[in-house]
Amino acid sequence: MQRGNLMSYGPVINECYRRLGVYVDKIYKGAKPADLPVELPTKVELVINLKTAKTLGLTIPQSLLLRADEVVQ
Repeated sequence: MQRGNLMSYGPVINECYRRLGVYVDKIYKGAKPADLPVELPTKVELVINLKTAKTLGLTIPQSLLLRADEVVQ
């Protein structure tokens, strides 16, 4: 997120990798991949990059900043 993106809202990547490990474990134990349920991410995060906002001349409302999981200075 520190490479110029203004905002990002999406799944927590580390949580996705953890869930992937659970799937791999089930497959190694003999489960058929086609029988495993598809899961949607349950944890999402909002990241706002104030440096990019400043470069673009944008003001991010305080109410949105308070809801962000991470604010990049």
